[in-house]
Amino acid sequence: MRRAFLSRIAEMIRQESDTVFMMVDIGMWAIRDELRDYPERCMNIGIFEDGMFGFAAGMASRGFIPTIFGIQPYVTTRVLEQVKLDFAYQSLGVNVVGTGASVDYPKYGYSHYCPEDAAILKMIPGVQFVAPGTDKQFLRLFNQSYRNGQPTFFRISDFPCTLQDPDVEFGKAHKIRSGKKATIIAVSVMLDHVLQACADEDVTILYYTTLTPFDKEMLSQNCDSGRILVCEPHFSGTLDHDILSAVNGRPVEVRHIGFPREIFRNYGTYEEKITYYGLDSQSIAKALRAWL
Repeated sequence: MRRAFLSRIAEMIRQESDTVFMMVDIGMWAIRDELRDYPERCMNIGIFEDGMFGFAAGMASRGFIPTIFGIQPYVTTRVLEQVKLDFAYQSLGVNVVGTGASVDYPKYGYSHYCPEDAAILKMIPGVQFVAPGTDKQFLRLFNQSYRNGQPTFFRISDFPCTLQDPDVEFGKAHKIRSGKKATIIAVSVMLDHVLQACADEDVTILYYTTLTPFDKEMLSQNCDSGRILVCEPHFSGTLDHDILSAVNGRPVEVRHIGFPREIFRNYGTYEEKITYYGLDSQSIAKALRAWL
């Protein structure tokens, strides 16, 4: 996804004179020509994320379309006050693309983990959160929203989906298939694991790539079973408020496959962590069979 994003940014800088791109010591080689040719609109600010967000807000207030690129924990939790005051409070737009979601960078340890990103940002009114599952989905969602005047965060991953690549829409969920026994919400890169786990199950699968705004209508129309299993590549329970709002008082049982709300102190590869915390297809299948 990073290559697709940086290629799109290079195109924007060269073709759209009101776009601005800022990064924090990451991705410079891929966009070196634009850094050289458009230094007033394409720049490496360095490891100064909070100041960069303030700078971007100033550019947005003058009519520019700023895009920021960095590692996920440093462009979410480190700059939370700037997001809240400089963008949400001022009603200014920015596109923030974060790489290294949840445990994508396991070799760097806890400082590079960010399973809390969606939960935290969803608490700030006006902030949008997008989590594509493939390169194509990122480009489609980014192109649909990058000029909407809202602070929009894009969580990209180095471990994209490969089994299906539906044509997603910003702000909308995509129904993969219908079933009777339960509704499975597959979020972003969890789609592959869900498809494998549910291959022989009579369940509805809804695919969510926009987490804010959350498509309540799609869920409301597809949860007649009263059973909802949320498979989410971030802290478990992040979407509960949206889900309960969508069902509007109907009795439902909601269960979760996601990262536990704890400090991650163990070591291992991305795949080993996914298995350890029960987000892999085998764990989902086992949990689903026991429930149904």
